[in-house]
Amino acid sequence: MKKKILIVDDHPDIVLMLTDRLEALGYDTVSAADGKEALQQWEREAPNLMLLDLEMPQMNGMEVLHQLASTGRRETFDPASQSAQGFSESLPLPVIVMTAHGTISKAVEAMRAGAYDFLTKPIELDHLTLVLNKVLTREALTRQVASLRGEVESRYAKIVGESPQVRSMVELAKRAADSDAMVLLLGESGTGKELFARSIHRWSSRRDMPFSIINCVALNESLLENELFGHEKGAFTGADSLQKGKIEAADGGTVFLDEIGDMPIGLQAKLLRVLQDHEFPRVGGTRLIRVNIRVIAATNKDLKQAVRAGTFREDLFFRLNVVNLSLPPLRDRPEDIIPLAEYFLDRHVREMNKRSRKFSKKALETIRCYTWPGNIRELDNAIARAVVLGVDEEISPDLLGMGGSKDDLQEIDNLPYHDALERFSSLVLEKAMRRSNWSQTKAAELLGLQRTYLARLLKQKNIQQGTE
Repeated sequence: MKKKILIVDDHPDIVLMLTDRLEALGYDTVSAADGKEALQQWEREAPNLMLLDLEMPQMNGMEVLHQLASTGRRETFDPASQSAQGFSESLPLPVIVMTAHGTISKAVEAMRAGAYDFLTKPIELDHLTLVLNKVLTREALTRQVASLRGEVESRYAKIVGESPQVRSMVELAKRAADSDAMVLLLGESGTGKELFARSIHRWSSRRDMPFSIINCVALNESLLENELFGHEKGAFTGADSLQKGKIEAADGGTVFLDEIGDMPIGLQAKLLRVLQDHEFPRVGGTRLIRVNIRVIAATNKDLKQAVRAGTFREDLFFRLNVVNLSLPPLRDRPEDIIPLAEYFLDRHVREMNKRSRKFSKKALETIRCYTWPGNIRELDNAIARAVVLGVDEEISPDLLGMGGSKDDLQEIDNLPYHDALERFSSLVLEKAMRRSNWSQTKAAELLGLQRTYLARLLKQKNIQQGTE
């Protein structure tokens, strides 16, 4: 669809020149000869951008800007919108003003009122093309960011559950959100720690600032250090330019340190300094970067045991453990299982553009009776699988793909000894992989096996493996 540009100028020859140029570039155009007509055309035609002359009879360009500003800002989100060029979202559409050489001060005033940029007359057509491309590209990126943010916010907008455990955790989280106190989220994998972290950020005064996620187990020590702190140009081979880390990029917002219990001991001291002094050097640098961040950390490990084992610093543990929230596993809040399943079913049907679905009575009973070792994440994945594979309106238990259900155990009861052992060992392996979110390293620890041996077993039994 072509972009539409509203040209506002009281000189017909200028309007004609701009119309010819813009239509040659592939834009649609509409025009207005004065400010009042410009506002009427804006309401009638809904243009994507306005080229506005400042000097006009009846209503000049500044009056048009003030009228536009009074209608309210655009519903978009762009953290970089306050640029050196003065771009503002106080107007309902981007405006480029046109002015004579002798009235540059008025153009500056117009930019303070919300205009994106200005052009001086006589207008250089190549410069006009450059400015238009820049502002419309930025508008597209702004809308994309707003759309992506909306998707993320909708996915993490609601903590589902009415059990006493969940209500208690939500109340504590809301109280913690009112301060900048550090929060430590504890609980098994898949219990909703990231959802609580995002909710705390959304409930806090930092809600309009960045929320940065750093997975402390996904990268090796050197890559994680670079992810956290960034690097200076020339810090190492391949560091061709300065790069900010996620902590610096989140200045003013919230940093979520996921799987903090797996952070290498060498980086823990550097993180402690950030938490204590709110400053750090980039990798390869000496200049201290000062930041204002709120930290939320999460782990499924016993940090007190890790402190005793010497794998986690005691001083870092005490620094993080200001507000402690222990999220219950799904098996301890059975009254929330069906509401969560219904919530995930509705969400996946909408996201996948599927027709309406519902659970069969047997499927609901299967969901209710299953132990859900992988917690909420496993339930979410099971419902997503059922929505993808199902063709009927009613979802049956077999579409959920849950290992270790009552039907599986009944199947084992009817098998010969060796076949039953083979089937049971497969169920044990699959259950461990689900509890570990398909991490072979964590599953091997749970089962007391060498990872290489576990990998061979998984291959022998043809158990599908997720990614680390």
